[in-house]
Amino acid sequence: MQREDVTDLIVLQKIKKKLTWTQLAEVIGHSKEWSTAALLGQMTLTEAQAKAIGAALDLPEEAIALLQVTPYKGSLPTAVPTDPLIYRFYELISVYGTTFKALIHEEFGDGIMSAIDFNMDLTREPDPKGDRVRIVMSGKFLPYKTY
Repeated sequence: MQREDVTDLIVLQKIKKKLTWTQLAEVIGHSKEWSTAALLGQMTLTEAQAKAIGAALDLPEEAIALLQVTPYKGSLPTAVPTDPLIYRFYELISVYGTTFKALIHEEFGDGIMSAIDFNMDLTREPDPKGDRVRIVMSGKFLPYKTY
């Protein structure tokens, strides 16, 4: 069994048991955003978290063990994503990436926004023209150091 197989099994069990990512996040004890990333193979679960999710989804011991292994992060099947929703984020970075960079550097100086010391919140925002997706990202600023 590979980690990708565990992700497929998690999604299958989630569907069979009619669970939401939010409900699974409650089992893990973290935000729905972090927990979903973990269950889709991008984060490492503790032994207690892996056992809890394993019990909730009837996962085999091998899958529970793989949930505790540090994953290969950022592992999309292609360099440029082809899924329409994921591609929109790629497009967003293509269009606004230089703007993010310029404004962050102007406000904070030369450095980066951490994706490790990071929080994200995704919510639905009602709008008369059609509901909107609201994503708030918060990453620690890490200045480049001189030596």
